[in-house]
Amino acid sequence: MKRFLTFVTAAILCLQAFGWGGVGHRVIVEIAQRNLTEKAKANIAKYMDYDLKKEAVWMDIHRHDEPIAYTTAWHVYNVDEDSVYDPNPRLYKGDCVHALKIADYNLRQYERLTDSAVIFNLRMVLHFVGDLHCPTHSYVPGPRCFWKCKLNGKDQDSFHGVYDKMPGWLHKDKSDEQIAAELDTWKKSAIKKITKGNFNDWASEIGSRNKIIYEWNPHNKVVLDDNTIELSRDLVNDQMTRAGYRMAYLLNLYFDK
Repeated sequence: MKRFLTFVTAAILCLQAFGWGGVGHRVIVEIAQRNLTEKAKANIAKYMDYDLKKEAVWMDIHRHDEPIAYTTAWHVYNVDEDSVYDPNPRLYKGDCVHALKIADYNLRQYERLTDSAVIFNLRMVLHFVGDLHCPTHSYVPGPRCFWKCKLNGKDQDSFHGVYDKMPGWLHKDKSDEQIAAELDTWKKSAIKKITKGNFNDWASEIGSRNKIIYEWNPHNKVVLDDNTIELSRDLVNDQMTRAGYRMAYLLNLYFDK
């Protein structure tokens, strides 16, 4: 019983503490599911239950499990002063882009993998595409984003955590499906445009867009702008939507065959 409670506690902490929290990751996966082909859905269903939202935060919950503890470093990545993806600070342990490249290589030949390998690489895509787009997961030059702060008079564990909670704050009392339906409105031409390029290109584009959060609240600012939530609305919604479309693009690429 004690071990069970410890696991539940750890799971709850992970949902609260890491990229996009639970809400953001599930919404991203729900947007992706809304844009999968029927063939991709059928092939994915051979390996895991089709409601993929259940797998959205698996990599967070299990990141410290000994067999995959090496993936802990993979949830973030760095960009340089010009917001260009920079692998150098994390060459030894890898980063979010590194993780997606591994999953991409494996899932392009998924039929040659064991079932467990397909499932693990799927979980990587379902999670790390979301992390790639989270504003505080693209590390910019300067202090890391884990300083304690206050927002609207309430203590926050970290600036990083503010953006983990942001999707839930912006969409109170809405289901994941309702939020996804509101965001999934892009034209096919716009979706096609953002799915071009490679993971390095995506990381640079995302990092460039994310840096605005440090204009609203510079590094180590303790009392955040009272309007931070509203200022963040368009960015957060747009990043979740882009993540959902890019995830669907990848899953269709792998499994629609």
